Amino acid sequence: MPPVAARWTAPVVGGTMTSVEGDFAAYLKRVQAHRSELRDSVAAVDDALATPVARRDQWLERVHAALAELSHDFREHIALTEGEGGLYEDVGRTAPRLTGQVRRLTDEHGLYAAHLDSLLARLDGDGPVGDLPTFREEVTTLMGQLVRHRQRGADVVFEAYEVDIGGSE
Repeated sequence: MPPVAARWTAPVVGGTMTSVEGDFAAYLKRVQAHRSELRDSVAAVDDALATPVARRDQWLERVHAALAELSHDFREHIALTEGEGGLYEDVGRTAPRLTGQVRRLTDEHGLYAAHLDSLLARLDGDGPVGDLPTFREEVTTLMGQLVRHRQRGADVVFEAYEVDIGGSE
């Protein structure tokens, strides 16, 4: 089988696929850049959560905006990793021993996307937000889960390709 870099086809997030044979390194750079955006989105949610809940309306508005951005970035992450010709498809071909870990990551995608949708719906008035400190704790817990998800994703990529995408540039 040819090396990954010689047979890679990368998806275009939010659009159609393009062939980028021989450009695996550039694709991984794109994945790494997107990981940085996702990390920044989680940090923005953390920052919003850290503001005083006593200013209820401002707090809700800021948390809503940060969660909406995170939800958008997380959906791009799902498309980039799970899409046809995406990273997880190649990991499955390149390193079948990691199939269980990839399945766990994709299962988490569904859970975390649904949780983000639920939080946003509640903030939009489709359900009770309830007690703000309790709501803040729920969102904080999800942010920790997303951080650990990113770490496990970086581990899978390293195990498959011996490439470190864990940090930012």
